[in-house]
This record gives sequence, structure tokens and C-alpha cells, in this order.
Amino acid sequence: MTELPISPLAAWFHIATDEQLFVETSTTTHVHDGPDQIFLWPFTYKKAWKRKATSLGSLEYAVVKNILSGAKRVERGPKLNLLKPFDEEQQIGETFVQKALSLKATEFVKLKDETTGNVRVVRGETVLVPGPNEVAIDGPTIAMSVRSAFNLKFYEWVRVEDKRSGATRVERGEQLVFLSPFEEFVTPSPQRAIEVDDDTAVLVRNIRSGQQHLVTEKQLYIPAADGSEEILEKRHLRKLADYEACIVRGKDGTDTFFFGKHADQRSFFLPPYSHIVEHCWSRGRRREKRDLKLTTIDLRPVFMSFEFNCRTSDNVELVLEGSFFWEIVDLQAMMKFTSDTTGDVCNHARSKFIERVSKVTLRQFMENFNGIAEQVHKEDDAFYRQRGVLIHSLEVTGYHCAESSTARILEQIIQETTNRMNRLQQQESENEVQLFQIQGEIEEERAKQQLLEVQMVNSSAKSRMEGLAEAERCKSFFEAIEDKVPDLDMRVALWSVLRKEDALKAVSSGGAQLWYTPSDVNLSIEAGLDCRAKKK
Repeated sequence: MTELPISPLAAWFHIATDEQLFVETSTTTHVHDGPDQIFLWPFTYKKAWKRKATSLGSLEYAVVKNILSGAKRVERGPKLNLLKPFDEEQQIGETFVQKALSLKATEFVKLKDETTGNVRVVRGETVLVPGPNEVAIDGPTIAMSVRSAFNLKFYEWVRVEDKRSGATRVERGEQLVFLSPFEEFVTPSPQRAIEVDDDTAVLVRNIRSGQQHLVTEKQLYIPAADGSEEILEKRHLRKLADYEACIVRGKDGTDTFFFGKHADQRSFFLPPYSHIVEHCWSRGRRREKRDLKLTTIDLRPVFMSFEFNCRTSDNVELVLEGSFFWEIVDLQAMMKFTSDTTGDVCNHARSKFIERVSKVTLRQFMENFNGIAEQVHKEDDAFYRQRGVLIHSLEVTGYHCAESSTARILEQIIQETTNRMNRLQQQESENEVQLFQIQGEIEEERAKQQLLEVQMVNSSAKSRMEGLAEAERCKSFFEAIEDKVPDLDMRVALWSVLRKEDALKAVSSGGAQLWYTPSDVNLSIEAGLDCRAKKK
């Protein structure tokens, strides 16, 4: 705007095409639009000024306010924004010229008229030029309040609420969902329908009646269009192995036990108003923390380690380490009598260990610690049976003294015991070698004895056979000469002579020398002259 000085003389004013001349008199204001030439008489106006008209493009607009009435209007391009008397352009932000908003087909804007309170929704595709008194509802500026409609696929849905009536509805795909002036999306984004199949179900609550029901029929589940259904959760089929079990607490507070070993209980959907009972057991070697959360119970036998302190009768404090091999055999009894199965088992065993160890000395404990462990669970099985637990074995896997000084003494005792056992083992090995040698000699002598017995038997048999053969020869000799020598004595004498002859042949055939007396051979020697002569 260029203000012109008041001239006491007549004056011509040349107005270009994009200019306006404002002439203020004592009573009113006149506007002259260019192009034009205006002649003003002197002293007929108070002041005059030129204004450069604002050029508005096709996507630009300006808000103009009449300062007399306070009314506003919107001047939209493309054009020159020529003001009327008492008009002025309103500055919005940092400029007088505003950009129109180009909305896509999936975009919309909510606008509120501040003078009337009316709310309208402008959808794309269009160029948005707001009214002079309209402001954005969803943001500080109109550009920042542009929202996108929900483009729903066939498996998606969205819940919409009318803020005036409170009524809700569910829109499902396929479609493009815009909001009316007083509607809002209850869900911040499109929700995916739930595929109900053999492994999946949906827990639904009716908002009007408040009742819950489980949808298990196979379908692509989307809540009812009238908005009366609310999805509470998606539930998966619970599956139990043959060795597993779980407990379901119903709406009336009763517990139902499900075992995987039963075909009709192996798989199931959790019913409405029910929940799986969660067990909170103690964990750790000393069971200090009770934060082991279990919903499924393993019924197989398992090992469980433990550690605790006890004191012997001779006042030696020991730290015992061991393990249980145990299993749950009666789930109903366990549920009835304990809420911390592992804690009860270990704590009871600890108290019994402390009681029994306190009655024996360290030496006695070292000699029979596994016997003490066996007494702990076998003599008090009623406690475990009452809680549905069966202890197969309880073993002490290690122990050490709680005090370092006592531990050194115990270490020396253990070392000496080990040395003694090594010496005993060495002596046993030597005794075993000697015993093996003695047993070998005994077996050798037994073998020799058996050999002599066999030789004796064989010799007897040989002699018997030789005797029988000799008797047969003798018999045959006697029978052969019986006719010629009837006299038995003579036959016997002849047999004796023959046997002596055989003996002489046997001797003569060898290298031995025999000496016979005359009586042995019945030999007589005659000494005659001829013999003496020959001898000479």
C-alpha cells in the first residue's frame, strides 16, 4: 500500500491494472480499481492511497474481513484480490495468501465452523478451500489434520462409534471407510479377521448382554455388524502329551483335571469363564525363590537337586548336596494338600536330615550317609504320599564343612581314609595274586593225582590183559603136551624151563650182565684131564 499526499490542487491519479486507489473523504471511503485515471478536486478528500492487488493462483485463497461488520469471506483464485471499502486481508500464520489443500481419493478432513459449530467432512478427490470461519478439528492446521480413510481388505474390519449417540457399528471389507462428522474409529487401525479352524477358537462377549461364548465353528470371524460383539481373546487348542496334565478352574470355582493319557482330554479349548490354574513352585538348590510358574504339570519321574546345612552331634556344620528322583502320582492329592510341591518336598527332607544327622558323629555320618538318606524318605513316606508324590530315591551326592578350618581337618581325614583304602586295595591285590598262585598249584596237584589214577587204572588193565594172555598160553601148552606127558608135575616143570629160557633170551638180547649161581641154573661142572689140558 502506497499512501499519497493530500494536494491543495486538482490532481490526476493513474491506476494500473493490478492496483486500487482508496480515497478517504470526511464521510466515507471510495475504491477505484485499475486500470483507470481518477481526477480529484482539491480539499475534497482527507487522504488517498494506492494498494497493490494480491494475485491469487488457482490453488490459493485469501481471507478478507470487513472491519465495519466483522464479516469474513474467502476470495479464491485464480484472480486479483480486489478489496472493497473497509476490507482488509487477514494474515493466517505468516502470510496473507494461503495454499488450498489437494485431497487424494483416500483422504478426508473434518472442519468446524466456529460461528455456528457445524462440522462437515470434506472427502477427496477435491481441492479444499475452507470457509472463512472454519478450523481443523484433528490438528492445529488444516494441512496437519488430513486423515486417511481405512481401505479394508476382505479379511479386515474396523469398529466405528458415533460420538453423538454412542452407537457403534462394524464395517468389514472390501470397502473404503470414511467417517461422518461425529464418528470416530474405535480401533486405531484395521483389524484382521480371525481364522477359526481346528487349532483356533475365539472368545467373544456380547456387549449388550455381557455374556461370553466360544466360537469354534470354522470361519473367517468378524464381529457382528451392529457392534454388539467384542473379541476378548484368540484361544489356541491346548494339547497335552501322554505324560502331561493341567487343571482348569471353571466359573463356579471347581477344578477339572485334564490328563494327556486320556484320549478325550488330550486336546481341548478353554471354555468361557475358565482359566488354567497356575502353580507357583520354589526353585534353586536351596529353594529360596518361589517364582517357578507352571500351567502344565510333567508327570514323568525327574531329578531334583538340593543343598542345605546341618550339624552333627559333635558340632560339625556340614553343607549337604544331593538329589531326589521323584514323580507326581496323584495330582488331585497334590492340589489339595500343597501349593508348593518342590518346596514342601525339599523342606521336609531338610528337616529330617537335620534331625538324623544331629544324632550321629561326623565319622558315623561319613560311614553311612547314604543309609541316612534312605531312612529320610523311606521312614516318612506318608508325608509324600499325602501330597501325591512318590520318592524313588534320595541320594547324597556330596558334602563339605561349612567352616574352612573344619574343612581342612575333614580334608585330612578324607585323605588319610583314601590312603588307607589305597593300602587295603594294594594288599587285597597282593593277596589275590597269591591266592591265584595257590589255586593254580592246587589245580596242578589235582591234575597230577588224576594222571596217577589214570596210569594206575591203565597199568592194572595192562597187567590183567598180560596175565590173561599168559594164562591162555599156559593152558594151550598144557593141553598140547597132555597126551605125550600125562604127568602134570612134569608138564609144569617143562613150562618152568621154557619160561627160564625166555628170560635168558630177553637178558641176552640186552646189554645187561647177569650172574647165576649153580643152584639157579642147575648146572654141574666136571673137571677131567681133557678139560684141564684144553684149558692149559
